Amino acid sequence: MSRIPVHRTRLAAALAVLLAVALLPGCRRPAGGGAGGAEGPFRGAPVVLISIDTLRSDHLPAYGYRAVDTPAIDRLRRDGVLFARAYSHVPLTLPSHVSILSGELPAVTGVRDNVGYHYDEARWPSLAAELRRAGYATGGFVSAYVLRGETGVSAGFDTWDDDVHRRFNEVLGNSQRAGSETVVAAIRWLRTLGDRPFFLFVHLYDPHSPYAPPAPFAGRYALPYDGEIAAADAAVGELLAELERSGRYEGAIVALLSDHGEGLGDHGEQEHGVLLYREALQVPLLLKLPGRRRAGERVEAPAQLVDVFPTLLAVAGVRRQGSVPLSGRSLLAPPPAAARDLYAETYYQRLHFGWSELASVIRDRYHYLHGPAPQLFDLVADPGERRDVLGDQRRVYAELRRVAEASARELQGPAAADAETRQRLAALGYAASTARVGPGEALPDPRLLVQTLAQLQHGLVLVEQQRFSEAVPVLQHIVAQSPRMVDAWEQLGNALQGSDRLEEALDAYQHALRASVGASHVAAAAGGVLLALGRADEAKAHAQLALATSPSLAHDLLARIALAGGDLPAAEREARAAIAAGEQVAPQLTLAQVQVKAGRIEEAAATVEQAAAEVRRQGGAQRVQGLEQLRGDIFARQGRATEAEAAFRAEIAAYPRNLRAWSGLALLYAAAGQAEEAAATLRRMVEQSGDSPSAYAEAVRTLRALGDPVDAAALLRHALALHPRSSELHSLRG
Repeated sequence: MSRIPVHRTRLAAALAVLLAVALLPGCRRPAGGGAGGAEGPFRGAPVVLISIDTLRSDHLPAYGYRAVDTPAIDRLRRDGVLFARAYSHVPLTLPSHVSILSGELPAVTGVRDNVGYHYDEARWPSLAAELRRAGYATGGFVSAYVLRGETGVSAGFDTWDDDVHRRFNEVLGNSQRAGSETVVAAIRWLRTLGDRPFFLFVHLYDPHSPYAPPAPFAGRYALPYDGEIAAADAAVGELLAELERSGRYEGAIVALLSDHGEGLGDHGEQEHGVLLYREALQVPLLLKLPGRRRAGERVEAPAQLVDVFPTLLAVAGVRRQGSVPLSGRSLLAPPPAAARDLYAETYYQRLHFGWSELASVIRDRYHYLHGPAPQLFDLVADPGERRDVLGDQRRVYAELRRVAEASARELQGPAAADAETRQRLAALGYAASTARVGPGEALPDPRLLVQTLAQLQHGLVLVEQQRFSEAVPVLQHIVAQSPRMVDAWEQLGNALQGSDRLEEALDAYQHALRASVGASHVAAAAGGVLLALGRADEAKAHAQLALATSPSLAHDLLARIALAGGDLPAAEREARAAIAAGEQVAPQLTLAQVQVKAGRIEEAAATVEQAAAEVRRQGGAQRVQGLEQLRGDIFARQGRATEAEAAFRAEIAAYPRNLRAWSGLALLYAAAGQAEEAAATLRRMVEQSGDSPSAYAEAVRTLRALGDPVDAAALLRHALALHPRSSELHSLRG
């Protein structure tokens, strides 16, 4: 072998070092220039973060799946870095996105559920806030109601488009818009920016249940879930095409990820939130760098979603303002010497069902599940997590158990972090919560009870279909078996209220409030029943419980309380505050009632039509209780009797227990001189309600309005004989 000159060896070594440095993540300048040095090699590069909700990584071709086509995501995979083992910290939309945008674990931010919690950006500055301080325009566009701005998740964004409103009488997850619509809004915003650097966050909800892929993806795939993935990919494709058309794609930093996966029955859970197996936690994570640096690379080292925050800041060359270390680390930094411990948790089942919380720790190939019955899986040998190796790996189990116990933080209830709300809860008798666990008390293992969710889903469907009499025994059976189950108590309250069993409904809502430590939406529901029972002061106290985390619901309830008390200025003020806080349809209907009461009929008509237009804009498939009834009332006042009758009948057909629609129709007939038809309408109202006390009370009030005190008094005596304990009927005796 010939002897190589020393100077050439040194030169080659120096060139190798320079080449290695140049190829380090973030050490090369983007095409077309860019800042280098300590401030960051891609300073000013556009930053795009795409989140596809509920997307399992093992249902993407980029991760080896072959049953769905995803050309847009495949493009990002070719142009960027794929992280083969990326994990969520919580299988819930709001807490997970707060972790993504804050770089902190749910236990740190305190956001542990989709409802009742608020992200405090003042304590945990967001990615958007950091980039905005660096001169970026910041825009967020989301597809689910659960990410509405009032949760605090919009902090740091100049623009936050959460134009998704609550679908009435349906579960929260159904309140969504198509990802294609969200992308259209995002593109519209992009076209206003000119040459400004920007941070764009786009959230697509399509793979979330219910799985109903749109054309042309409906029926194309064996699993509707996969069809939803294809629809989300098409929306991603439109966004990437816009970046390409505007000349921004090549120099942009683009990250694509999901907040959590989906059970699909692998371990008994069809959806997500309760269990922490791999299918719920492992998510896609792709990162395209400017100039397509490191295109096609695959990183096997485990990554976690809190790593996204420091990674994007580092690549964009933005120095974080805070001094407290983050839970995450840059994914493009040199890997740590020791294996990382990736922590995840879910308190959903404890908050909603009264079951034990679960936690998990992933270290390299091992996944430890911490709960009443701990489990340990080898993800390399057994990715489906079918064989528990805890007995064979006692040392690993002991180490990861210590990590899980050290990482966990005690649960704060939805209202518990607010001292003023705690005082209000105590004053109303809700301080003793069944969600709190006493010394030595063990909560049920959710893995043994997950099948109960099918029964709960059946009850939910019955409530949505207004089959209240069928729903009540189903839900009563569930709460008898699981007395801590908040969701079952809440839905039982809905079913009892729909059955006009108001006192029982109030009791159910109060059980739910105690179990949830004051969940704001339940407080608002209880307040609505209290208002119907004539207990306005108690209703107002419950509305105030909901103000912190559900301001739209709270202000709308306060508006209805003021309206019932005759304080029209306060009612209008509260209704407009509810609309400003984010909701539209329900507070618009309340505002219209205020305007009717004030004699501003034309304004009321316009407000109702705004509400109707909003319903149509959301797809028009949902029906909104009270809309047609209020429209009928306005038509009647305008002398449009034919249209009023049609509206009242439409309301009754959709909501046969809406007593005001029946009484409005009776008053309409009486005004037209059809006394017999008016009386028959009131009789049918009472009959269809099952002789409920509220129906009798409405009939008594209607007879009095018609100037028939004698028949009203006789009917009231008859009703009291049937319902001697009805506070509503007794209130009419004066």
